[in-house]
Amino acid sequence: MQTLTRPTTTISSPPSFDTTIHRRKTRPVKVGNVTIGGGYPVVVQSMINEDTLDIEGSIAAIRRLHSIGCEIVRVTVPSMAHAKALGQIKQKLIQTYQQVPLVADVHHNGMKIALEVAKHVDKVRINPGLYVFEKPKSDRTEYTKAEFEEIGEKIRQTLAPLVIALRDTGKAMRIGVNHGSLAERMLFTYGDTPAGMVESAIEFIKICESLDFRNLVISLKASRVPVMLAAYRLMVKRMDELLMDYPLHLGVTEAGDGEYGRIKSTAGIATLLADGIGDTIRVSLTEAPEKEIPVCYSILQALGLRKTMVEYVACPSCGRTLFNLEEVLASVREATKHLTGLDIAVMGCIVNGPGEMADADYGYVGKQPGYISLYRGREEIKKVPESSGVEELINLIKADGRWMDP
Repeated sequence: MQTLTRPTTTISSPPSFDTTIHRRKTRPVKVGNVTIGGGYPVVVQSMINEDTLDIEGSIAAIRRLHSIGCEIVRVTVPSMAHAKALGQIKQKLIQTYQQVPLVADVHHNGMKIALEVAKHVDKVRINPGLYVFEKPKSDRTEYTKAEFEEIGEKIRQTLAPLVIALRDTGKAMRIGVNHGSLAERMLFTYGDTPAGMVESAIEFIKICESLDFRNLVISLKASRVPVMLAAYRLMVKRMDELLMDYPLHLGVTEAGDGEYGRIKSTAGIATLLADGIGDTIRVSLTEAPEKEIPVCYSILQALGLRKTMVEYVACPSCGRTLFNLEEVLASVREATKHLTGLDIAVMGCIVNGPGEMADADYGYVGKQPGYISLYRGREEIKKVPESSGVEELINLIKADGRWMDP
């Protein structure tokens, strides 16, 4: 008679998954006392709205931004008078506040302005599409190789003095390409495409490299997210081919305002950051610049790239919820929002609560009507009346030595 044997079952350990974002390796570029790239944390920056000729107003605006976490502040410099005013702004900032890394925006045939402003700031941003004006011809059908090279040489002659000034003083440059302001010859050669944006940036990079200057940060901004994503991805591909390792400044330009402006910016910036692309970010909202900084930090926190505030985990509420989840979450947030580096979960019932909040430092879970359970990690610490739940959560955080007063 045949003997039947049960097959042996081998229980293997579960597969491991790497959930860490591995950032693209880039060279470090110093901007004042902040470093972009080189493995340093992703840097947050913004831009003031004030006219740079308003020295006191500009200083106040820079201080407001810097005090809430903006690590690099940009100002616009449309004239020589603005460039000279920036010197006063820089000095008064040091005298009345502290060193703040400043970037100057220079456009439209700005060599003289750029040379003046380079004395006063830590980084100069130029737009390749506007730095040397190319007079358009209405009847043009193409650019010849000779014309292309002639303009390229003019760019080199105009750019070289600024490059040398920045190189010799240890300062930085952002080559900031905008989809909406590509030079005419780039449009004729590559079309209105990410390829034109990338080649525009590379043309300027090669001029800088020929002058032994590599303190460069590159941006390729567009108001449409798919164009922005394609441009940065192509830029990384081209830089890899050319053995370039420059850090990238991410942003969706002219994102608008309100909820959609935030969603649009996040869609572009976070997508690239999740792929390891990007070393500094700016969210461009049609609102007060101060409104941009929380969005930047929320993006970085959500991706695990910076931990600058409390991360709240909360269930979406359902028929099992034993308290008003929205009100309780608001109360917990209000009491703990000044803390940094903690994960706090607010869960409406015991069914999924402990499992779904397992990674949190502290948990506030509905266990029975009128009572909540407080957790430290996966461990239930105590059950308390709902009326004193927030107070007892604070006491638990204090007992662990992780509390700080607002």
